[in-house]
Amino acid sequence: MMVPEREGPLTMKFYDCATAPSPRRVRIFLTEKGIEVPTVQVDLRAGEQFGEPFRRLNPWCTVPVLELDDGTAISEAVAICRYLEERFADSPLMGRDPREKAIIAMWEHRCEVDGFLAAQEAFRNRAPGLKGRALTGATDVEQISALADRGRARVLRFFAMLDERLADCPFVSGEAFSIADITLLVTVDFAAWAKVPMPGELSSLRRWYEMVSARPSAKA
Repeated sequence: MMVPEREGPLTMKFYDCATAPSPRRVRIFLTEKGIEVPTVQVDLRAGEQFGEPFRRLNPWCTVPVLELDDGTAISEAVAICRYLEERFADSPLMGRDPREKAIIAMWEHRCEVDGFLAAQEAFRNRAPGLKGRALTGATDVEQISALADRGRARVLRFFAMLDERLADCPFVSGEAFSIADITLLVTVDFAAWAKVPMPGELSSLRRWYEMVSARPSAKA
């Protein structure tokens, strides 16, 4: 377990759902950093996220959530990773200097908006089990089939753009593995599960995927 100097054992809790893609981004981040945090599994299928105990923790009713030692709750995967990056400085995944931090943040944002959220749009607007739940969160939102088609098209455009990017560098943000690669890896796997697989002709993206999938953290 990686513990900050002059502090005792970690008592914060990570609220996870093993089958959901967004918490996986944090699990990979934790594994890459060598951090172990007590984990609580939230049963999304049973609607546990809508119960009063979890609502008090996160009124948006989404995972992941990191509950800190003092009871502070941080939701949203990137916000959690930012906290962990600042608290555990070894093996940085969000940049070492202002230039690198900005480049990684830029690419991570593009991977999230153009990739991860597009795959979510494609999946949640068509999955029969998510009728009335087209968006994550506390409020019901009806599915729109046209948005599923749009999400699929967005994902495919994103994959083509990343293939061009990865023809020029080994990792998304440049020469080193970063949080941008974590978001892209989860996006590729989530999109395939949502029936939007990576096109076989995108050789640079496929090379990257095979390399990153071989990292031990990819199994998190």
